[in-house]
Amino acid sequence: MLAGVVVVGFGAAGACAAIEAAEAGADVVVLDRFDGGGATALSGGVVYAGGGTAQQAKAGIADTTDAMYDYLAHEVGDAVTAQTLRAFCDGSPDMLAWLQDKGVPFAASVCPYKTSYPTNRHYLYYSGSETLYDNPAPRGHRTAGRGTSGKLLFHRLERAAIDRGVRILRRTTAQRLITDPNGRVVGVVCRQLTGFPARLHRFLGRLAAKPGLYVPSLRRRLHRSIRRIEARHGTEITVNASEGVILCAGGFVANPVMMKEHAPAYRRGLPLGTLGDDGSGIRLGAEVGGATDKLDHVSAWRFVTPPSALMKGRLINESGDEICDLNRYGAAVGHAMITEHGGKGWLLVDGPTLAEAKRQIPSQTTWFQRLQTHYLFARARTTAGSLDELSRRTGVTIKDFDGAPPFSLIDVSVKRSVGYPCPMLTLGGLVVDEDTGAVLSDAGTPVPGLYAAGRNAVGICSNSYVSGLSLADCVYSGRRAGRHVAAVRRSGAQR
Repeated sequence: MLAGVVVVGFGAAGACAAIEAAEAGADVVVLDRFDGGGATALSGGVVYAGGGTAQQAKAGIADTTDAMYDYLAHEVGDAVTAQTLRAFCDGSPDMLAWLQDKGVPFAASVCPYKTSYPTNRHYLYYSGSETLYDNPAPRGHRTAGRGTSGKLLFHRLERAAIDRGVRILRRTTAQRLITDPNGRVVGVVCRQLTGFPARLHRFLGRLAAKPGLYVPSLRRRLHRSIRRIEARHGTEITVNASEGVILCAGGFVANPVMMKEHAPAYRRGLPLGTLGDDGSGIRLGAEVGGATDKLDHVSAWRFVTPPSALMKGRLINESGDEICDLNRYGAAVGHAMITEHGGKGWLLVDGPTLAEAKRQIPSQTTWFQRLQTHYLFARARTTAGSLDELSRRTGVTIKDFDGAPPFSLIDVSVKRSVGYPCPMLTLGGLVVDEDTGAVLSDAGTPVPGLYAAGRNAVGICSNSYVSGLSLADCVYSGRRAGRHVAAVRRSGAQR
């Protein structure tokens, strides 16, 4: 099969790359192991954007790109250069407008309390640790749809890609990249399913995504069946790329071997993504000389809100010392617990706080948050009439704490738990040129014809994650790679 641009992976990054390349006139083919969507479709559909978006303006929120940059500089660190972060922030309002132009809906209703994810009444919220810094503004723009709205975000991008003539090969797994004698990437060798095996693969893949996401043992069994179908019934095909290949196949959180090698401390978390997040895109790039970085960086979320009343509590370790400020984003809390306290932690609250939190459950929680609060307030909670008694019953040292009895200690430790999982995703990937998205070698030179975006690449969120920053980076880096391939195509045509 012949194509101009081949995109490997069809989540937000792949869709945005395909759209940009197609709008510039390229013949684009997208390859996806499953049915498209990837981790994007499983996500909450939150895009981190600011600097004066239309939704912020409508809500009466004053924000500037300088304020957005100043905050993100704390989170991003050295993941990208200051120039790239500045370009990301300066282009943020236009990026959200671009998504809206592609049919992705957003709204201006601001969530008035701290939450890990807003209910269907609110679509703009403080999705990170902004309130701890100067000039805070809510920048989490949740796609306006009921429930976890990542699926809606992806479907609108998918439709935009199809409308622009992008060809999508589903249930097609990239096996290796093809290079010419000069080392230029010129195509992809794949295995493709058709007929009944493809239909069965689709059914099992959907089960593995949900409910398999929440039941790892079920997902593992389904994955074994999926691999057998691919091995027995997949047909090898070659897709030639005359202009470039863009890797957008997600992270490696679903690859236990890579997780053990690069981030062993995070293996007790819940892998957030699909079975396609197996590191295959990173492997494809590395096999042809691409460098990798920050593979040990993982975002693990330990949210204690909603209900927002729990912010009055104190997060402590076994010795009674405070772990971190509860105003910090859940991934910062998770990082502190895992790297400094072995993943252990307890939330100490008094009776009135617990009662207030229970009253807030109906109005502040979505269905999955409600399930987690029931677990935390029942199975994970130990209550006593005094702090001394509570300490004796739990073995946790409790130091000075003002409040009214009864007192409760809620175990929020990171462990394998259906009732209170710790979602996680990987943040590192292939090293890319920050102006073009081209994959770089260890020597810092581009691998000709090869680009990467989203969680296949080191990007904006590869040091630290806040809600919406990965999707925003997928849009930013996907569009960047698609635009550059198109620019190379145009310059070649002009020559």
